[in-house]
Amino acid sequence: MALWDSARQNEESPYSHPWLAEIIFALDARLRRRQAVVEYSSHPSCIFRLELDRSHAQFTLRDGTRLQPGQPIARLHFWNEHIPPMPRNGATVRWARRLQKSISISLRELARYLASRRDLSDVCVICGDVPSGTRSQSGQVAHIMGYYGFEARDDNKRLPWRERIHRFGENILISLTVFAQNPAALRLDTLMRIRVPIYLSRQTLERRFGCEDTAAEAVEAS
Repeated sequence: MALWDSARQNEESPYSHPWLAEIIFALDARLRRRQAVVEYSSHPSCIFRLELDRSHAQFTLRDGTRLQPGQPIARLHFWNEHIPPMPRNGATVRWARRLQKSISISLRELARYLASRRDLSDVCVICGDVPSGTRSQSGQVAHIMGYYGFEARDDNKRLPWRERIHRFGENILISLTVFAQNPAALRLDTLMRIRVPIYLSRQTLERRFGCEDTAAEAVEAS
């Protein structure tokens, strides 16, 4: 299950097909239990959930943090029900600012959660896979997440068939989620979305969002 986007039609009637939304969210809950994806914050504006995982990659982030295979990592998943509802006519500046604020709050809550868990002291990298319609759009994703300190990486490796089938299944679930919430937002390329791997070092997370004053400034700036 990757980080994915879903746009609600409006706040008064969030689901265009409520019966389908009910089925999809029930399936989503089952997948979360299977992968041990947890809600690390009760804040209503937190748009991420958390999965504790092991790294399969080896590289060094810009701040010098080294990631090794087998190392514990914190993997983020979108909390679809908490994502700010997209207006009926598409994204607006107001909606974008609200989403930015939600991301800042979510990262502040994550820094607080990790600091409260001594058993997670060996987690030094936070990561996620953001769906992108095309490779050209992946640059936009990298730019947006770079604002929060994330680094986008592309290993250019050809995925094995099992992983490609898994991702296609995820894209089907994403498409159904969008259709249930806002059919007008469903695009033909949804089933072919690629993933943009993003990484954030824990020291960058703590530096930018661990201090209450800094976190408040980040929220206000968004």
